[in-house]
Amino acid sequence: MKFKIDTKEKIVVFCPEENALDANLAASFIETATTLPGLETRNLILDLHFVEKLENEGVEAILAVYSHMYDNNRSCAVTGLNSALTPLLKEAAPENFNFAPTMAEAIDLVMMEELERELLDGME
Repeated sequence: MKFKIDTKEKIVVFCPEENALDANLAASFIETATTLPGLETRNLILDLHFVEKLENEGVEAILAVYSHMYDNNRSCAVTGLNSALTPLLKEAAPENFNFAPTMAEAIDLVMMEELERELLDGME
């Protein structure tokens, strides 16, 4: 699987450079996205602007990566979905799934959740 990684102070942006996220790439997507360098201390943004086709296994892979992040007390957001794929993923995703139309909004979403976690941890 070809991909780009952009690591920032509190965020890792993962951008698969594949036009289809199908059964053949789903396992590789999960493995790659969940083992990115520095991810254990950062939030994740899945930038899917290259993806033009999603199969059920691809949707499940995105949901698995998203769940992995929250299971590890980190945030995740999805951005860059085209108008044909957005309804497909929204239908399968839980209500509180973070969709963002732009990268700036995706960054804002995960940073707000990070701040919220820090405030809640400070209150305990």
